[in-house]
Amino acid sequence: MNSYDTLRELIGIDSPSGYTENATDYIVRVLQSYGWSPERTHKGAVRVALGKNPVLSIAAHTDTLGAMVSGVNGNGTLQFTLLGGPLLPTFEGSYVRIYTLGNTVVTGTVLLNNPSAHTNRSAGSTERSTSTMHIRIDEEVHNADDVKKLGIGVGDIICFDTRYQELPNGFIKSHFLDNKAGCYVLFEIARRIAAEKRSVPVELFFSTYEEVGHGGSGGFAPTVQDLLVLDMGVVGDHCSGDEYSCSICAKDSSGPYDYGFRKELTLLAQDKEIPHKVDVYPFYSSDGSLALRAGHDYRVALIGPGVHASHGIERTHKKAVEATIDLCLAYIDKHYPMKSIAKKTVVKKKKKK
Repeated sequence: MNSYDTLRELIGIDSPSGYTENATDYIVRVLQSYGWSPERTHKGAVRVALGKNPVLSIAAHTDTLGAMVSGVNGNGTLQFTLLGGPLLPTFEGSYVRIYTLGNTVVTGTVLLNNPSAHTNRSAGSTERSTSTMHIRIDEEVHNADDVKKLGIGVGDIICFDTRYQELPNGFIKSHFLDNKAGCYVLFEIARRIAAEKRSVPVELFFSTYEEVGHGGSGGFAPTVQDLLVLDMGVVGDHCSGDEYSCSICAKDSSGPYDYGFRKELTLLAQDKEIPHKVDVYPFYSSDGSLALRAGHDYRVALIGPGVHASHGIERTHKKAVEATIDLCLAYIDKHYPMKSIAKKTVVKKKKKK
């Protein structure tokens, strides 16, 4: 079984949409440690070519859900707006870090307005939304001026504690497995191709704005023809995916993915006996959807490890992650096999008598 240190470390780096530089710095360092030469796009994504003139891009997004300060209440608590679509009830009580423009970090907690059960009879039934919740900061503040003195202001980034746990039985549970589990798959592809000293026409792409709708809109190598997107597989009612398999998405909210590409991946998974589920996602879009909407002339497919309770306290199993790695590498091996070195046959000439 692989070491999951890079997944744990990447999840531990706060990177909500719009605040991903620390995470992309880490991604660059990891790829460089494998001997690759990654580069950044103007929008902050990271891409690395595993060979000349890549025709296949395998992409995953490193940005996560988060929040932003939208105002300061008179009692010194913070109003906030969401980055992406976190399920707020699952984030209630979460510890947060607030990053100020002055490069300080202030901690706090996500709470319901009037959160005490001893003062609010409707605390249990109140709808959780940004208008009924606030951030309580861990500093002695009594009013908005006290907050201003701390350097906190509108636009400051709010990051949720991930609660990462890796269990001995193979389960991993954490916020933001969507989609740092996909980034880990890219790490493993890069590591294994480097270990084999191979050069393949494949690009690995780490996008940075998927959760807000434009991560995969551009930045790919100009030679790319096919886009294989890695993102969390849906696990839930009316879906066939599970936490132990690689999900292969036939269709999501944006429409069907390329039939030929998806069929090839499915048949390859069957042939290699890679655990997989073909699925339809009812409420979903991906960097592949965004690339097509942006006008890219790509064949696009979408796969990824099954993740339970998406946008909440997510969980997957290492079996699903390994299955996704195996399917990606099987596809690469099929199209760009290692060149075998033929042994030269030496024919001995008979000596003339």
